[in-house]
Amino acid sequence: MTTTNTGEPTILLIAGHWLGAWAWDEVVEHLTAAGRRAIPMTLPGLDEADRERASRTLDDQAAAIERVAAAEKQPVVIVAHSGANAPVSLVLDQHPELVRRVVWIDSGPVAPGSVFAPDLPDDLGELPLPPFDALGQQASLEGLSTEDLARFRARAVPEPGPVLRQPVELANDARLQVPTTLVCCSIPGAQLMELAHAGHPMFAEVARLQHVDVIDLPTGHWPMWSRSDDLAQLVAAAATSRDSGTAS
Repeated sequence: MTTTNTGEPTILLIAGHWLGAWAWDEVVEHLTAAGRRAIPMTLPGLDEADRERASRTLDDQAAAIERVAAAEKQPVVIVAHSGANAPVSLVLDQHPELVRRVVWIDSGPVAPGSVFAPDLPDDLGELPLPPFDALGQQASLEGLSTEDLARFRARAVPEPGPVLRQPVELANDARLQVPTTLVCCSIPGAQLMELAHAGHPMFAEVARLQHVDVIDLPTGHWPMWSRSDDLAQLVAAAATSRDSGTAS
């Protein structure tokens, strides 16, 4: 029987667009075997049983994360993959005291005013998972098996339009003090930091963080499937690391 290390922080796992808690199954298995308490989340709008899911907003998603984090006895570690960066950035802005560390998986914090899809038509209620040929031009599919892709296609839930169109309003610089780990998969960490310091809009917020660790995990954009064991080990280590990151 696996014993959970009760003195260690709870790990909240939040996947990106089209994905729910199921996307973390293998990672949770590894973390649980190592005695870690992990809670994978399905954000509002990504529960296929929710009849109102297409109307859910970033605010709804951030509120759901906050409720889970606040229910824990101590600050949590949030693991945010890809498009989960928008609601998690809101949580860090509104309730930094709830977060011991944030671990970005092939992702990073968004800048104030960011909109994921500003050109998305107002009458488009939701955005289904694109064909893999198109998706692969936007994000690396490296390391994914035929079975991985089949499961992705079968279980993906269309992303709510309001989530993609809503600006991310940030005002609390305390979010920049939360210890941060960047797990870089489809782009090397050194390149990411170069882009951040050069002011690239996708990575500019990274340059403002005060405590950052950068870790490379070379693979595609969905390491929870392509390198689940390695990712789980990195997450477990980051979750218990002290605030040792250097100012970026």
